[in-house]
Amino acid sequence: MASVNLSDSDSEEERPMFGGNTGMMGSFVQSNKHKMETTGSEGVHLDEPPLKKAKRDKGSSYTEKAKRMMALMGYQAGKGLGKNQQGRTEIVEASKQKGRRGLGLHLAALEPDEDADWDFEAESITIDETVDWLPHCDEAVPDIETLRDWKVIGPKKRTIDDETRFCDEDVVKGILNSKSVFDQLESEEMRRARTKSNPYETIRGVFFQNRAAMKMANMDAVLDFMFTKPETVDGKSLINPGELLYFADVCAGPGGFSEYILWRTKGDAKGFGMTLKGACDFKLEEFFAGPAEMFEPHYGVGGMGGDGDIFNPNNQAEFIKFVHESTEGIGVHFVMADGGFSVEGQENIQEILSKQLYLCQFLVAISIIRTGGHFVCKLFDLFTPFSMGLIYLMYRIFDGVSIFKPVTSRPANSERYIVCRNLREDREPVRQYMHEINLDLNKFMSTTSVTDVNEIVPHSVLEDDGEFFQYMYESNVLLGRLQITSLKKIQTFTQNSDLYEGRQSNIRQQCLERWQVPDEVRSAPSKEDPSRKFKELTQDDDEDFFEQSVEHLTHESLAAIKTPYDYRCYVVGGLERKRWYILGLGRSHVFKWDGNPKVKWRKLDENMRIELPNKTLIEVEFVQELKGEGMGQKRLMTLHALDALYLYGKDVRSLHFNERIEKLKRFVKSINKPTRTDLVQIVVPNIFRLEHIEQIFERLAMKKVKGSSQPRLCYSPPDRPDGRSFLPTGVCFVKTCKDPWTIALSRSQGRKYFYNLFTRESKFEIPRESIATVRDTKLNTCWWVWEEGVKIHDSQMFRPDPDKVSRDDLIGAIHGLLEKLTGQR
Repeated sequence: MASVNLSDSDSEEERPMFGGNTGMMGSFVQSNKHKMETTGSEGVHLDEPPLKKAKRDKGSSYTEKAKRMMALMGYQAGKGLGKNQQGRTEIVEASKQKGRRGLGLHLAALEPDEDADWDFEAESITIDETVDWLPHCDEAVPDIETLRDWKVIGPKKRTIDDETRFCDEDVVKGILNSKSVFDQLESEEMRRARTKSNPYETIRGVFFQNRAAMKMANMDAVLDFMFTKPETVDGKSLINPGELLYFADVCAGPGGFSEYILWRTKGDAKGFGMTLKGACDFKLEEFFAGPAEMFEPHYGVGGMGGDGDIFNPNNQAEFIKFVHESTEGIGVHFVMADGGFSVEGQENIQEILSKQLYLCQFLVAISIIRTGGHFVCKLFDLFTPFSMGLIYLMYRIFDGVSIFKPVTSRPANSERYIVCRNLREDREPVRQYMHEINLDLNKFMSTTSVTDVNEIVPHSVLEDDGEFFQYMYESNVLLGRLQITSLKKIQTFTQNSDLYEGRQSNIRQQCLERWQVPDEVRSAPSKEDPSRKFKELTQDDDEDFFEQSVEHLTHESLAAIKTPYDYRCYVVGGLERKRWYILGLGRSHVFKWDGNPKVKWRKLDENMRIELPNKTLIEVEFVQELKGEGMGQKRLMTLHALDALYLYGKDVRSLHFNERIEKLKRFVKSINKPTRTDLVQIVVPNIFRLEHIEQIFERLAMKKVKGSSQPRLCYSPPDRPDGRSFLPTGVCFVKTCKDPWTIALSRSQGRKYFYNLFTRESKFEIPRESIATVRDTKLNTCWWVWEEGVKIHDSQMFRPDPDKVSRDDLIGAIHGLLEKLTGQR
């Protein structure tokens, strides 16, 4: 096929196109055809198709006036007008050109034909799709030496019409011939006919940025949400308790797949993306439906500064390393790949040109998917031994493999998807083999090379696996026949512009309902006023607690503590010794407020750049953390997230403090981006039980601090891999149990239980009414300020102020309470 693009392009605006050299007479006829009803003695309509002219001539008598007018001008039958009768004796036929066709260009099988028709009743329309899976392969994965022996290097091949071992010969020829019909057709005509003929065309992208998002929505729903709710072979959730859903999007700019995943999971996910830099890059600013803040692109060598070329082994290695470091070394739950590139003029060998793209997407995927994880990747024709070998290798390392074409993938193109579920543990030989093949292809894919990797699995191996071979053969035949039929339909719609697919609207409605996607219009989010958004989020809350000052710990308030089990604590180090509320309205639209009702929300300073999803409200402090020691020490501004009210629109105010913190940790992990050095890092402080507060003192040490002549007391959080520390300013005590409930210890059972001081009711399970909300914890938070006279560390060589609570006072009080509690029945 020479010029017409049959792919699922996302930039497909329908607009009329005019042009071509029609000449003076053609221009005259074009501009006057609606004004001139007749010409010549027969009164022929200039713009009438021959069929309509014949029908009209059967009973027409209105041309007599025209005949008289022509006679007065000197017209004689069979002779032309003009002084020497040199004029035309036949009617000038109206131009039938379409689009940018030149005058007189005739396209075989595509010329207008009002009798061209389509049998809509005979066409199968599917709403409830089914997925056919290859039978499970129980055989062990071959070792690397066996795999290396399978590779066949031979002459480079640039034809596909003889690739009939894995598909019926008539089907292969039918596909190529059907495409060739459109070789000279202007692309706009092709798109218009395709848009009118495809029953699923009006689904488009709904409220997502492109049609790719709806393909993913389509496949996810048909596959029982296997990607947004991944499961193990045993049907258990693949997501560990308290874990985010991790995914990767490879060769998938502008990012429609990821936008869908982030929308469906409502922010409980973190995505990693690698795609080619430039025009094909991720367009995060177009993520209107899902939170772009939870998606982190990486481009290989250089991270954000890389080029994203997936063929480059070094880029692959850097991206794989980045993903593993971001997922505690386990890997992602699934990978999506949607790579493709323009093959204009070479559509019939798209499969051959895409072989390295297929391979590299597979290679990167199986390198970062955790055991039990899933994979989906766009493919095109699967007729060559190389492509068939790739599918076979995936069949050997996944528990399930399917070749699936969703209805959102236009039926006239060769696109289809490989879906793989539950990656096996023994995939390493295949991963190594694919890596070595890519090294070969990087040598052979140059234009000067005459050799290529033609086979990676022997034909005998493929054929001997009867179930695999039969499945792939039947899949190619089935999809090939669908493509031939759909191309024929487009051809018919090109010939007869009066045809239209009247079922599109109803099909769209049914599909969206089936896939659980609302039928909404896409719209860009507006810039909202922070004060208005804050009131909208907190409308049912009394605002008094926002301005509540945190009480300082004194000997009296320490003595009022009845049990340490009611409290959690954490170290604070805010430079301003104050709390802030941070409101996120999407991306860098982030505002801060100190709780004072007389003060307005204001945008964060430029040196405190962070990005937060819309409808996010958290309590924070700004802490200057220290990396290193002495003269080489670096000061890094950090945002400590202390509590959460709303996380990407989710109201967490009524949850238990422990649960709020766990959700806040997951949220922070999803939005932190190590590759973005321009963003301030957000951390959640380590939370300790009050009875275990001595663990905090164990992490205190005197260190040399840049700019200070004397060592300073520093606190080193236990979970910082880079060894950061900060200058602590105190400890916050948070009461997590709401009065009149308290937590006690059952000596007989060795278990903590909840006790109501008023009713004397006891419960081992946490009563809902005992949970301290955000408001409750805020009103009952106590700050132990490490000010002058408060001795915390043995290295501090001063006498503690007896009027202030020092470390020994606090430890003594807590130990006394614990002895008292453990001595009770």
